[in-house]
Amino acid sequence: MSTTLTIRDETPTGKPVRTFTIEMMSARVPVRELIRSRVYQEVADYNRTPGETFHGLVQPTDAERTLNGYRMQKPRELDWKAQYEKALEAYARNGFFVLVDDQQVESLEQEVEVTAETRVSFVKLVPLVGG
Repeated sequence: MSTTLTIRDETPTGKPVRTFTIEMMSARVPVRELIRSRVYQEVADYNRTPGETFHGLVQPTDAERTLNGYRMQKPRELDWKAQYEKALEAYARNGFFVLVDDQQVESLEQEVEVTAETRVSFVKLVPLVGG
């Protein structure tokens, strides 16, 4: 039995940026699987109708960061596995963190309970620019 899980992207201050849903096939999954499912879904959605902007967790190669996503130099099909690897690297270097029911997860292997009421938030951390 699958569960529809609502995912939110948020700013570090908690402001929602984007909300979407993914299907989860298990009731308990490691955070790594949450990330994999999320990246797979967002790449599949983009690849159905490639456009100028990719709204995803991590920046694709040859894309420019914009206010609302990543502007593609030219629309092309993305590889979900490459995006997933980039997402794992970003997580490892604190490029984003994951909250489940308002609690920060501590590792990719931490298992979380998945129900329709589970709240999952991805909070991207933007590097500071300065001199």
